[in-house]
Amino acid sequence: MADDVDFAEERIEKELASALAARVIYSGESALECECGEEISKGRRLAVPGVRDCITCAEQAALKMRGVRRG
Repeated sequence: MADDVDFAEERIEKELASALAARVIYSGESALECECGEEISKGRRLAVPGVRDCITCAEQAALKMRGVRRG
């Protein structure tokens, strides 16, 4: 018989699977400049091959995906 813990674990697994499926997977050559005009740091380009956005824009996009609004 399933209990609250089983239901919670199932929900967590579904949310994790959904989050993993929705993530951005970068590949290819990294951009030197973000669409916002900021330079993408060398460290970020090396850490995330094929990256197209600066850390600020990436953080804002992640917050937007989570439904968090910034003033």
